[in-house]
Amino acid sequence: MNWDQIRGNWQQAKGEIKTRWGKLTDDDLDVIAGERDKLVGSLQEKYGITKEEAEKQVDDMQ
Repeated sequence: MNWDQIRGNWQQAKGEIKTRWGKLTDDDLDVIAGERDKLVGSLQEKYGITKEEAEKQVDDMQ
């Protein structure tokens, strides 16, 4: 699934994202709103990982 599809199906994607990254809250997901860069930034903040690692994890989701 590419990010256009994720953005278009954000309500469905939120469930998978919450399962994969449980530290992200509903409020976090509302702010992210299907934007890849915002998801990467939130993962960096919540999990204390590098941007590269967060991007890798997000890319592995697709």
